[in-house]
Amino acid sequence: MPTYDAIVVGASGGAGSAAAYHLAKRGARVLGLDRYAPGHDLGSSHGKTRVIRMAYFEHPDYVPLLRRAYELWHELEQASARTLLHEIGLVEIGAPDGEVVPGVLASAFIHGLKVEQMAGLDAMRRFPGLRVPEGLDVVYEPSGGYLDVEDCVIAHARGAEQKGATLRTNEEVTGWKAGSDVAVTTNKGVYHAAKLVLAPGAWAATLLSNLGVRFTTIRKTMWWFETPRPEHTVEGGCPVFLYELPGQGVFYGTPSVANSGIKVAEHTGGRVVPDPRGDDRHEEPAERARVEAFARTHLPGVTTRALAHAVCFYPMSPDDHFLIGAHPEHAQVAFAAGLSGHGFKFTSVLGEALADLVLDGRARVHIDFLSWNRSALHS
Repeated sequence: MPTYDAIVVGASGGAGSAAAYHLAKRGARVLGLDRYAPGHDLGSSHGKTRVIRMAYFEHPDYVPLLRRAYELWHELEQASARTLLHEIGLVEIGAPDGEVVPGVLASAFIHGLKVEQMAGLDAMRRFPGLRVPEGLDVVYEPSGGYLDVEDCVIAHARGAEQKGATLRTNEEVTGWKAGSDVAVTTNKGVYHAAKLVLAPGAWAATLLSNLGVRFTTIRKTMWWFETPRPEHTVEGGCPVFLYELPGQGVFYGTPSVANSGIKVAEHTGGRVVPDPRGDDRHEEPAERARVEAFARTHLPGVTTRALAHAVCFYPMSPDDHFLIGAHPEHAQVAFAAGLSGHGFKFTSVLGEALADLVLDGRARVHIDFLSWNRSALHS
């Protein structure tokens, strides 16, 4: 007889910690496994803040997932007695024929979301810490904001333990097999369960190799720059911001909180790394130069003195969209992978969906558009 109802691999990451929480919340006997502790910085669930937004420019089908994600983040706030989600507003700037602004407006129209279009001059008067280049459009989403990323992971992990889950860290999963039950092998032993959830992050290529999907990992760097101006702070009314600059790339950031510095990073670009454990976290001069150039031009008054930097690893799918579902060969196994640098905001709902998949055989939210066998992944 299996020792556990479900094992979660990657339980110290965003989706894995949420899956462990929702499984334990539903009364399952849960074992969570990870080579690192919750809140670690060797994946893509760290860096103080993560942007959250509802009018999703990547595809309108994400919006129902986001509605549920917002609900679940607020529920987790209640359960953990801490603030995790800060709806301070989001400004998105881009070309009228680009991906971002038309995508935001399309999602807002289809789903009846509140967004506000404004001229560049009006946006700069309202948000004097931001500069809008001529010819670019501006949309403002009042429900946008940021999540305290490490605190979210820790809240899910601690909540899972409080509901009876066992979390084992400093254990590296080396393989798994599914038959009459599921066996997961680590560097310290073998564990058995009736069900398995895989949230492998940057290690999807190894643990989900039999899907036939080419996963990669992109190295990204975030900086916190010193700024003397209050209009770059949360306290001074600065929103989260995202710029799609034609011919340059996509840049984003969150305002300074309690003198933390304004966080600025480039979403585009980066380089492929085979394994985050082999990276020394150094700053790459060309990458920093691009981010500094963006800040000097679009965030007037921000200095190029970096108070801190952090390296993040995007686990990428071939089409930059997530994969979530039941394993095609093993119905008792579910997975979430390839979150592609925009997935953390969804982890609350992805965790719930993973729990649904292994306990009920189907998710209560619509995830079919994120199936592993969509044509874009195998072309």
